[in-house]
Amino acid sequence: MELHDVWFVLIAVLWIGYFFLEGFDFGIGVLTKLLARDRAEKRVLINTIGPVWDGNEVWLLTAGGATFAAFPEWYATLFSGFYLPLLLILVCLIVRGVAFEYRAKRPEEQWQRNWETAIFWTSLLPAFLWGVAFGNIVRGVKIDQDMEYVGNLWDLLNPYAVLGGLVTLTLFTFHGAVFAALKTLGDIRERARATALWLGLTTAVLALIFLLWTQVENGDGQSLVALVVAVVALVAAIGANQMGREGWAFALSGVTIVAAVAMLFLTLFPNVMPSSLNEEWSLTVTNASSSPYTLKIMTWCAAIATPVVLLYQSWTYWVFRKRIGTHHIAESVH
Repeated sequence: MELHDVWFVLIAVLWIGYFFLEGFDFGIGVLTKLLARDRAEKRVLINTIGPVWDGNEVWLLTAGGATFAAFPEWYATLFSGFYLPLLLILVCLIVRGVAFEYRAKRPEEQWQRNWETAIFWTSLLPAFLWGVAFGNIVRGVKIDQDMEYVGNLWDLLNPYAVLGGLVTLTLFTFHGAVFAALKTLGDIRERARATALWLGLTTAVLALIFLLWTQVENGDGQSLVALVVAVVALVAAIGANQMGREGWAFALSGVTIVAAVAMLFLTLFPNVMPSSLNEEWSLTVTNASSSPYTLKIMTWCAAIATPVVLLYQSWTYWVFRKRIGTHHIAESVH
């Protein structure tokens, strides 16, 4: 296997890790409006991801940096062609981080409500837009012979990509609901399980249509295996949630995300961005990659740094592993 193939796989792993981890905290952000009944319950939900949300975003930064270094042509075409949706995602992530930090800085109820509303919208929009972006990457976009995107914003809002956005939004919210059931106590835990049921059923319908569409258009034997794993894991996650096995439900919803994203990358390879204008103008792991020497240096750096990052993040989750409930929330932080 050539180094550019290795780095395609590594970038796929980074995106899988990002969607697995950031997926449930996007879901928690959406659930602050759908699940929480009062201010105390909103604070419980936000506190379940308070120690880990910023660490989850490191996977996005690493995936973007790895794409820039390993496949500069892919990075340039992607970020220029998808400029507006990616800019909107970036703004949402910035505002979301500020909202987490500033929400409790002042005691006024309106101040805190405004930041909680910001958390909801800046969780919902990226959860939807990531699906739109990856749907377009897999489907193919208008790339000319100079490796430049020549379409417009409306070309990105096609039915397949919009369906992909709905799938990621519902899947991440379901992932967040089973995480909330795993991390909370009392009435909110029971309602999280009930919410996860209808979210899971909705996700199952949308995901099955989207993944079958992907398989018919671009799939092969390997992607079919990933499709089956994703569907079976999602059904099993719904069942585990109904039986009150929150740990298994969360693990299986994570497997669903892993398998679904893996399927998208399997259908993409050896392309990194297919051209819908001419197949010969597609960006591939070969014509979009950096030099072998650059990839070699990156491989050594990744081999040294990655285990350290994984150990530290695993330790963080272990330290903050206990459940919380409304009785843990003080009446006022001021």
